[in-house]
Amino acid sequence: MAETSVVVDHTRLTAFIADALCVMKMPRERAAVTAELMVRTDLRGVDSHGIDMLPRYHELWQDGFVVMDADAVLEKDSMATGLYDGAKGLGHWVSSLAMKLAIDKAKTYGIGIVTVRNSGHFGAAANYSMMALEHDRAPKLSTNPISFAAPAGRHAPFVLDMATTTVAFGKLRIASRWGKPIPSGWALDDDGQPTTDPDVAMKHRLQTPLGGTRELGSHKGYGLAVMIDILSGILPGAVYGDLFQRTDRAQRKLQDTGHCFIAIDPARFRPLADFKRDMDDFFDSLKSTPPAEGQTRVYVAGEPEAESEARRRREGIPLSPGLIERIGVLARMLGLRPLV
Repeated sequence: MAETSVVVDHTRLTAFIADALCVMKMPRERAAVTAELMVRTDLRGVDSHGIDMLPRYHELWQDGFVVMDADAVLEKDSMATGLYDGAKGLGHWVSSLAMKLAIDKAKTYGIGIVTVRNSGHFGAAANYSMMALEHDRAPKLSTNPISFAAPAGRHAPFVLDMATTTVAFGKLRIASRWGKPIPSGWALDDDGQPTTDPDVAMKHRLQTPLGGTRELGSHKGYGLAVMIDILSGILPGAVYGDLFQRTDRAQRKLQDTGHCFIAIDPARFRPLADFKRDMDDFFDSLKSTPPAEGQTRVYVAGEPEAESEARRRREGIPLSPGLIERIGVLARMLGLRPLV
């Protein structure tokens, strides 16, 4: 029997996460930005990258892999490009700085490319690609996931946020929290066979590339993963592939995660109103396609998340009892009032 979720208001969730990060020595301004980005993912229904990550961040901080009060440094700033050193901090703050700089450069040069090295986990990639929407830019962001966002006129913006594995690792963690099996093909056991047990999948971390098998296009997911490692790992001088496991970074408590942010100004190619008009026309065409059997409508990337955000802002964010229990333990460790 499925457990009943605990519904928490997004403002309460944001305040709790910010307070927890402050206890972990993160300055209040950065904690507020990080908490808002984390809760934004929960609002959009991406439950694997919001408050669910807080206990993991606490572990990384305790183990010395994350410096919560780290000061990001802009090491290179030349025309349309830039490079930040994240100084072992969580990735949310420095990624916000990098994406803002990429947007500013796009205003000046038509395109801005800013990379980050020596960073940490930065939550959901869509948080940063969506930053450019208010500036009418079309951005692409790459780490292990890839996100692309572009504005429309009448329709909600296009927001693609995907992993290069069949699913993001966080979905395995969510299935484990709820005690639910995962679909066959998401991950493999230690014998290389498909498993439906999320705990086995998380233990061995043998996830299939996007497509699952060669016949279904796993070589495409593999190729995308390598491309993203080149852009976000090799280009800024951060980790790539299995470099973390092959070097002494674990002993040095150095995650050295890299990011790559690219912002493009559509107005450098054509009038912005024309760009948005054609985006709307494209979406109208896609949504007029007859839906698959058993389905009621055709979605565009970002649309389900936008609808989830509107609904959860009204009704609250559902959290699993297992996560509530774990967050309660963390609250006691940090001397905070329980979340609920």
